[in-house]
Amino acid sequence: MADVPRRTGRGARAVAELIPAAGDKAFRRFGFAQNAVVARWSEIVGEQYARYSTPEAITFPVGKKAGGTLKVVVTGSFAPMLKHVEPQVIERINRFFGYPAVARLALRHGDLPTVQRRVMPVARPLAAETESTLRAVVDPDLRASLESLARALSATSGPPTVR
Repeated sequence: MADVPRRTGRGARAVAELIPAAGDKAFRRFGFAQNAVVARWSEIVGEQYARYSTPEAITFPVGKKAGGTLKVVVTGSFAPMLKHVEPQVIERINRFFGYPAVARLALRHGDLPTVQRRVMPVARPLAAETESTLRAVVDPDLRASLESLARALSATSGPPTVR
């Protein structure tokens, strides 16, 4: 966190200023000098390959920062397909880095981290009293925001939970 530029003056700092500095140390620990490789994996190799694979770490020969091995986790029977297009994947990765950072891929079978998607509750119609109160609001943007809040609150039951 020492690399984070300090702001002069008072006020809150944007979370976007803090996240890269916090994540960089963890990414370097696993061999990634740039966290953008993981974040932009689907752009680098394409959506069809990113769906079944994810980069795990980069290892370089001692004293060098080129000609490394990119360790990739693949799911199911996707490894032979990725091995078949390995030269194209290496070319795309090196184009992303701007120099020949990766010389080969090391594939490992494993499970990819799953992204949990929230299921949005079905919105109930607003109460007549709430709708009449919202009609009194003149500003259309404010009315839309308040209506969205009212719909979100009507879709829940009980006190709110903080996750």
